[in-house]
Amino acid sequence: MTGVDPDRLDDQQLMKELENIHRTRHDALLYGSNDALRAHNDRMARLEGEYLRRNPRRFVAPGRTREGARERAAGPDGARRAPAGRAGTAEAPVGKWGRETTGGP
Repeated sequence: MTGVDPDRLDDQQLMKELENIHRTRHDALLYGSNDALRAHNDRMARLEGEYLRRNPRRFVAPGRTREGARERAAGPDGARRAPAGRAGTAEAPVGKWGRETTGGP
């Protein structure tokens, strides 16, 4: 295992480690070797597991649950509505893996 065992960190150190690992996640996924990504996954799981162990009754925002998401997706009359920006259109991904927005050949 890389780093200090999460159960040996105080609450402030644990939060700092969690913030750091979440901040570096995207780069590890895109640019890290398989071994680096595996180590990152393991460390993240251990840190998150320790956080959940210490905070079993943490606040969960209603909008972050399945029920809350369904309520957000329902219109005022209770009917489901399309996600913003996608009403009736099938948009292609934009950016690195989709169409370019800056023009081109």
